[in-house]
Amino acid sequence: MNLPAWQAEIWQRLAARAGQGTLPHALLLAGPAGIGKRALAERLAALLFCEDRAAAPCGRCRACRLYGVRSQRDPEETRPDGTLSQPDGYPGHPDARFVGYAWNDKARPQKMYTEIVVDQIRELSAWLALTPQLGRAQVVLIEPADAMNAAAANALLKTLEEPSPARYILLVSAHPARLPATIRSRCQRIDFQVPSSGQALAWLAENGLDVPAAAAALEASAGNPALALAWARGDRLALRVQVGEHLRALKRGQANVLEIANAWSKDEPDARLWFAASLVQAEARALAGATTGPLALTADADLTKLSAWFDLANRTRDLLRGPLRAELVLVELLLAWKAIGAPRVAA
Repeated sequence: MNLPAWQAEIWQRLAARAGQGTLPHALLLAGPAGIGKRALAERLAALLFCEDRAAAPCGRCRACRLYGVRSQRDPEETRPDGTLSQPDGYPGHPDARFVGYAWNDKARPQKMYTEIVVDQIRELSAWLALTPQLGRAQVVLIEPADAMNAAAANALLKTLEEPSPARYILLVSAHPARLPATIRSRCQRIDFQVPSSGQALAWLAENGLDVPAAAAALEASAGNPALALAWARGDRLALRVQVGEHLRALKRGQANVLEIANAWSKDEPDARLWFAASLVQAEARALAGATTGPLALTADADLTKLSAWFDLANRTRDLLRGPLRAELVLVELLLAWKAIGAPRVAA
């Protein structure tokens, strides 16, 4: 498992501490979605199990082979956005536990939980009280950690407060602020940053993207190369183009707010809001540099209002996680968009 160049320093630091026996019992890996936090967490778990522990897991010993055997539950577990809860499956190593979105077996008909619940954490705590079967360590990976509800977070807190030797809990989150302060304070935080443009473009080229495609995808993903690669290989960039068309049409009075709000609420609203926010951010940068942005606002558009709308779009993403009707929340956001600036009139 090769890690990208921008994770080298983080990996070297954690691997060294693992080798010295000074790795904290709880780590919070925080950073943008898709930046590679989970991949590094899984590799760190492999290193903690490896019988020939060096600077990287050997991949050959019994522990590494067991950890490398993966399987999905039947039926498959999925996240609210439809992707797999455990992207590469559950490991076959008996001392590894991956915790994420799971099936609610009590519901009739059976359905997926939309959060990590207290029963999952209680079961995990009971398992951590057992002796490791292969004797080296027990490693837990919780992702996304911010999906834990309040009861689940409180249950985990008890485990964090009374750590046992050779038990490691790896929390992975793109939204660490959503975790209770009591959880965050008991973990050592490892922050993942978006790499430089040069590093990102080089990595995308290594993965088969030509320069124009890589640059376009990188702009869409706000510099996040892993997301850029996934979006370039899928249909996400087409969705971004559609969001931009909707925003421009609203500015020109060529579209109805309610119709667009209804359309967004029924088809990947979180992704659409991400793209709306990123487009407005790009527009603000362009206006500040006296150039034309992706939404073609006039040069006298209020940059303060653009910034406020960017923040409102991100807050709306959070609101969609709650019980409010999505289309009503989106109507308010889109009405606020119409009130900003004016469309550029073609010559």
